[in-house]
Amino acid sequence: MSFHFTLFYPKNLAPTPVNEVLRQLLIPRKWRHFLRTEKSIQVNGDYRYFNQNILPGDKIDLQLNHVESEQQAYVPSGKMPDVIYEDDNLLIINKQKGQKTHPNLNETDTALNDCATYLGQSPYIVHRLDMLTGGLLLVAKNPAVVPILNRELTSKIFHRDYLALVNNADHLSNTGTINAPIGHNPLDQRKRKIDLNGLKAITHYQVLKRYSNQTALVKLTLETGRTHQIRVHLASLGTPIVGDPLYNPNFAGEDLALDAYEISLIKPYSFSKLTVKLPQNKIEL
Repeated sequence: MSFHFTLFYPKNLAPTPVNEVLRQLLIPRKWRHFLRTEKSIQVNGDYRYFNQNILPGDKIDLQLNHVESEQQAYVPSGKMPDVIYEDDNLLIINKQKGQKTHPNLNETDTALNDCATYLGQSPYIVHRLDMLTGGLLLVAKNPAVVPILNRELTSKIFHRDYLALVNNADHLSNTGTINAPIGHNPLDQRKRKIDLNGLKAITHYQVLKRYSNQTALVKLTLETGRTHQIRVHLASLGTPIVGDPLYNPNFAGEDLALDAYEISLIKPYSFSKLTVKLPQNKIEL
């Protein structure tokens, strides 16, 4: 598959060699190789060698001729997603609570199936939300942006912020970081638990508002993206999320009070920051 991208090198940045600019754009090494050997990068309409500088205001054209993807195709569900943001490369939707992000086996009613209906083609998965969690979910429209977004995730450029309503918050500090590895719970395959031999998991939190019934509204920022990370981390402090059927012993049948409410990243093949927030009237806490 081939894709073409055009961008302008920001006027506030210093002259920088072509290869370093491509590194800053997080373009994979394999693709940089083809851009050089096929001379398929042009600056102001001409090929520029990789050791030559790109100057502020220069126009950059990239022709990627070797983009591959082995991702599965997603069958359209016939239902439209709740679209919050869209551009040529990205789609951000408001995933409904109780809906899976992606299908297993022959399921056709997940968020990615809805995105396939809207786009008229199969979307490309970037990250996931737990089934019980609602809010912002980003998918890619083409495979050329997927490795860029994956690198933004691993390098902490791609930020995901959540809002949660928690119980027993009277002893919860106003701010903090939970750094506790997470592994499978051998007693219940649905659950995860704090496990010193588990995967690294880091969550930052800030209490936004406290209520008289010892609940609190908490903002959470993920450094890692483990399954049930926020739910397990908050429960480990003795402040489980309201409506959590797995980790809150006082679960009373209500929806999980956890929403993915903000995504920020650098738009692929650009130097522009994108921040998208879930509209206030769609936050369900």
